[in-house]
Amino acid sequence: MLRNLVSPLLRSPGPGGFGGPGGPGGRGPGGRGRGGGPRAKITKESMKTFKRILGFVFKYYKWQLLIVFICIVISSLSNTAGSLFLRTLVDDYIVPLLSLEGDAFTSLFAKFGAAVLVMGAIYLVGAGVSFLYNWIMVTVGQGCLEKIRVSLFNKMQDLPISYFDSHTYGEIMSHYTNDTDTMRQLISQSIPQLFSTVVTIAVVFVSMVTLNIWMTLLVLVFIAFMMLATAVLGGKSGANYIRQQAALGDLNGFVEEMVNGQKVVKVFCYEEKAKERFDAANEQLRSSATKANVYSSVLMPTNRLLGNLQFIVVAFIGAIIAISGKNVLGGVSLGVIISFLQLSRNFSMPVQMLSEQVNSIVLATAGANRIYKVIDAEPEVDDGKVTLVNARIQNGEVTESDVRTGIWAWKIPEANGGYSYRQLMGDVRFHNVDFAYVPDKTVLHDIDLYAEPGEKVALVGATGAGKTTITNLLNRFYEIKDGRVSYDGISIKDIKKADLRRSLGMVLQDVNLFSGTVRENIRYGKLDATDEEIVHAAKLANAHSFIEMLPDGYDTELSGDGSGLSQGQRQLLAIARCAVADPPVMVLDEATSSIDTRTESIVQRGMDQLMHGRTVFVIAHRLSTVQNSDVIMVLELGRIIERGNHEKLIAEKGKYYQLYTGLFELE
Repeated sequence: MLRNLVSPLLRSPGPGGFGGPGGPGGRGPGGRGRGGGPRAKITKESMKTFKRILGFVFKYYKWQLLIVFICIVISSLSNTAGSLFLRTLVDDYIVPLLSLEGDAFTSLFAKFGAAVLVMGAIYLVGAGVSFLYNWIMVTVGQGCLEKIRVSLFNKMQDLPISYFDSHTYGEIMSHYTNDTDTMRQLISQSIPQLFSTVVTIAVVFVSMVTLNIWMTLLVLVFIAFMMLATAVLGGKSGANYIRQQAALGDLNGFVEEMVNGQKVVKVFCYEEKAKERFDAANEQLRSSATKANVYSSVLMPTNRLLGNLQFIVVAFIGAIIAISGKNVLGGVSLGVIISFLQLSRNFSMPVQMLSEQVNSIVLATAGANRIYKVIDAEPEVDDGKVTLVNARIQNGEVTESDVRTGIWAWKIPEANGGYSYRQLMGDVRFHNVDFAYVPDKTVLHDIDLYAEPGEKVALVGATGAGKTTITNLLNRFYEIKDGRVSYDGISIKDIKKADLRRSLGMVLQDVNLFSGTVRENIRYGKLDATDEEIVHAAKLANAHSFIEMLPDGYDTELSGDGSGLSQGQRQLLAIARCAVADPPVMVLDEATSSIDTRTESIVQRGMDQLMHGRTVFVIAHRLSTVQNSDVIMVLELGRIIERGNHEKLIAEKGKYYQLYTGLFELE
């Protein structure tokens, strides 16, 4: 019976399914939440998701749920006892009192008053346990919500960069807001309502059978009609609620893009077009939300109407049975009819109350699937065993150090269970590397690249040539298709990703600053950096002077990704962040693109000091910044077509010569 009651409420949209190829947030052939027809059908996956939610709640709150279940049983027994008491009230007290007088009336009336007080006490107990289990479920719901958010955020830290490249920020943020809130409603409201429904149905059904089996069968006929209405209307509502969730994610993503790009919108007079696109996304949300709420709004009045019809028919049939006497269908008393009518109302009410939870159950299941798609997403694979450690050199031998010495070493596990150490020198090599972001669309072809320790290697070429892709592969943000990348003779696949990235200091063209002080933002590069180290790094990046001019200097609070600073100032802070990390290898991806020429020359001198003795990869469109590089590599369409120093490439009068002299437009 539980499955029959719940099944209509857990419908999912056919081929797309909950979390399937066309489910909310999915990017398979079915599109984003567009799968399915006008009527949703239950799937194993939707039931699996619901069971997964229950399993999650039981895992952390089994004892609280046991108390809730006991309270629900007591509450149901209390309400049922009240209905059964009506029979005693009418047959044993009210009807006899109508024909009694004098002392007999007084005596029976006193017993009647005592019975009423006992019944009132039972009702108070029922009300008390109802308050208790609702309070517990609110606590459980918020606790589960906290754990879900923690699991979601922790999983996002383990996801590869490619995941965030394929999902909008608005869509991801929707998991933390809309989807988690619908799960809270399911846990704190729908699950206890489901328990209460099952217990109430069981208790009331037994009570009705003991009163009169024929009237009980009549009630079951009306319950069947209510379940049919719930299946039809709830299914249609569910399909549209799923579309509503998907449309809401689309709308959030679009609004987030427009807010972040508001300057671009205004500069290019895109306001009217932005309004049109917003109106279209908003209309999609309105349409699906309207249909979902229309069906769900019709469902409750429909079941209420059937419940009222049931009440009338049962009263009519009960009266006929009572009038006909005991020889027809067993016969009933006036008290039995009144008590049974109340029980029939209590029996049909759970179905009506369950129908009221259709919205939250369907939304929560859809939202849970979107959350579980993130939690179940393949994490970033890290099968490396080589780690990076602080080291010291004694008598020509590299040993591990407990303190930072400025010398780094790779700690390599040996077959015998021991370790060997190899000093980090910064020798980076690409061996015949091919790479594609998506299958059959190779963006790097047969890349052979080497950077010897202490060399400054520049990568130049037109936009889309593959410069940034090379640095992404060096960080293992993406895995190579063919070939090999080695670091001091060790394949980077054998190095733990955290240690690999710790050895690489990166300054990107797109600067990300975080809420907090300037000091805290620089300290991102080295969490245990002292104030003196932070100031030294800022001076090295030529950021100290403008930081001192801020209202609170290094303690100035930044917000909105440092929106109060100029693009050049933000980039200087990013350089200072890299400087305080003091990494053995540096990657500068257009690190000075937002700095004016005069400031660039000053920063460049500081960066030259920072880069001294380190292997450095520089990506630059401004070729004046790469002239002093030891090796310049020119990329075109994912291939290295020229390599050499500045003088050699100028003498060859090839593509680099064209770029440098302006005979070829870079972008």
